[in-house]
Amino acid sequence: MNHLPLDGIKVIDFTQVMMGPCCTQMLADYGADVIKIEKDKIGDLSRWSLGSDPDGLNNPIFCSLNRNKKSVALDLKSDEAKTQVLEILDGADVVVSNFRPGVMERMGFGYEDLKARNPGIIFAIGSGFGLEGPNVHKGGQDVLAQAMTGVMARKSDASLPTAIYSTALCDYSAGMHLVQGVLLALLQRQKTGLGQVVSVSLYNSMLAMQMQEGAAHMMRGKDLNWGAFPLTGVFETTDRPIVMVGAFKQNPLRDICEALEIDDLSTEERFADLDRQMEHKAELQAVFRKRFAEMGCDHWLARLEKVDILCAPVRTLAEALEDEQTLVNRMILDAGYTPAGPIRLIGSPIDMSAAPVAVRQAPPRLGQHNDEVLGTLSGERLRGVA
Repeated sequence: MNHLPLDGIKVIDFTQVMMGPCCTQMLADYGADVIKIEKDKIGDLSRWSLGSDPDGLNNPIFCSLNRNKKSVALDLKSDEAKTQVLEILDGADVVVSNFRPGVMERMGFGYEDLKARNPGIIFAIGSGFGLEGPNVHKGGQDVLAQAMTGVMARKSDASLPTAIYSTALCDYSAGMHLVQGVLLALLQRQKTGLGQVVSVSLYNSMLAMQMQEGAAHMMRGKDLNWGAFPLTGVFETTDRPIVMVGAFKQNPLRDICEALEIDDLSTEERFADLDRQMEHKAELQAVFRKRFAEMGCDHWLARLEKVDILCAPVRTLAEALEDEQTLVNRMILDAGYTPAGPIRLIGSPIDMSAAPVAVRQAPPRLGQHNDEVLGTLSGERLRGVA
């Protein structure tokens, strides 16, 4: 295998659920030696996400976030286990956690504790709301971040009920920001020899995701909502929904009308420019809905693409996973088999020609690497945890 970008970097992973584990999995995918510290007999909370699973604590949720890692399971209330963890941390480059602020300090693994032993340690923290402020001790979670940052209130149509976005976009975006922070800190350490604290929160990640909308509000007092634009929407056809984005053209409405084989509405005063189209959006989209409902999705895709209007079918995840483009992009990884069936995972979205992602270590059983990791500390082989 080619040398990977993070070969030789040792990461101690205290994270659980999604935000932290998706960060440490990406570090592991690109070569870091990631040792996951888990609670004895219980492990990462995501091991229990699906309740009872045919593969026990290695359910699909846990597996999706923890390939290429080693698992060490310990009772961190015991002095012996704390001593062992400190020895592991002494040789680490990065430690990552996503507990509420103060938890690592109470366990004796805070930044100041570790910095005194290892000045080059990079202490990466994922939190709900940051390390200070009125919500510092409030439980952080994806849905709460959606609600408190304005994301949940943003709707393409004001008549729609307020709803939870069903994919964990806050956890994933914050996890990827945490990856960026770790990599930046590693680069800076090459220049200074010193580590530092890297902090990312769900709250900040969701505010950052709305950088355009935030600037429009603060600078012009305008509500920018790309999903609510008059030439954009999801429309039912005779077989499946189609999404259309009428943008990035001088007169997209004219081209949409050509594709739909209707009179050019852009010549009408009420639809003559974007402001007037927004004012009469309901009338305009009623025309679109009526016309789209007369033919099938493939028919309209061909018509819209012929005039270079952005469009796509609305598909299920199952359909996307089976699509040829997904396979060509190498977005499905096979990670072996268990008695419960094959382990199939979503791959990395980053494609590096000289560092292709592969499954070097299947998602670990709880405590699978106790002997390997802990046995090297004192020269004794310690009994693994089942």
